[in-house]
Amino acid sequence: MMIDWLRRALAALCLVAGAVAAEPMVLYAATDRQVVEPLVADFQALHPDIRVEYHDLNSGELHERFLSELGSTRQADVLWSSAMNLQFKLVNDGYAAPYQSAETAALPAWAIWKGEAFGVTFEPVVFAYNTKRLAADAVPRTHAELVRFLERSPQRGLRVASYDPRGSGLGYLLHTQDMEANPVAFWNLIRAFGRTGVILEPSTAEMLEHLSVGRAALGYNVLLSYAMNRAAVDPNIGLLLPRDYTLVLSRIAFINRQAPHPQAARRWIDYLLSQRGQAMINRVGLFSVREDVPAGDHSVVELRRQMGSALRPVVISTGLLTYLDKMKRELFLSRWDAALSAPR
Repeated sequence: MMIDWLRRALAALCLVAGAVAAEPMVLYAATDRQVVEPLVADFQALHPDIRVEYHDLNSGELHERFLSELGSTRQADVLWSSAMNLQFKLVNDGYAAPYQSAETAALPAWAIWKGEAFGVTFEPVVFAYNTKRLAADAVPRTHAELVRFLERSPQRGLRVASYDPRGSGLGYLLHTQDMEANPVAFWNLIRAFGRTGVILEPSTAEMLEHLSVGRAALGYNVLLSYAMNRAAVDPNIGLLLPRDYTLVLSRIAFINRQAPHPQAARRWIDYLLSQRGQAMINRVGLFSVREDVPAGDHSVVELRRQMGSALRPVVISTGLLTYLDKMKRELFLSRWDAALSAPR
């Protein structure tokens, strides 16, 4: 009996010691934990010696929290966010540790910057709609069609839900990218938003909720990954990839230059960019960026087959910094306000 008791006690001590020995990897991410839980679980199954400490933050909060913790004993090892402009600014300001491996080398050229910033996903930005309020064949197919549709619709109460450029770093990025793509159509669209009554929100999830319950008929600049996941369980949600151009963003990951656990951080980056990690990214609905991952509904190969040259990836480059300039930001937001409040 005593020997059995000792064996059980020793086994328990070994389990505790193993848990204590597991190295933490602190991840600040602007992706819902619920969405990526299978990804985290798969990584930890591959690396039982690493314990992922996942912090689910919005993009602006992630950016500010990282800066506020610099030099402290409490810092993130990896930052992963869809606000490509804010992520790139941190990298450009010298906060990222360079890293190269066989997995980073597999990325397309547009999705990597100097071995410091890595685009992990390939996520189109789409139109979404309430299927009870709009038939699929009535939904505009291009940005210009959307403007004309809204100009004819004020009396029908077909409100639009979109990102708030002040409340969302990602939203600000997407609106400024739209303006770069077609400035005339963009400002006509924002004026049409003002006439129909736009609902501005900080996240795609909130936009989809407005669509689901019918408060909005259309959603503009909605993340396809989230919209597809919601549409799979919600018959009120439909979606459409614009045929003139469809912006594609990528969730940028980088290793903190001051990372407390740099080896664990490098393993996470390699996992995200590996074929196994990219296949898991497809599985959770975020769309892989590597083209050598088996094709499926959530792969870049399938999207390119469907859309061809209409897909327009937001390149990881210094161009992401343009509208973070204080004067340019103030000018854009001032013009945004004026367009929304333009006389009907």
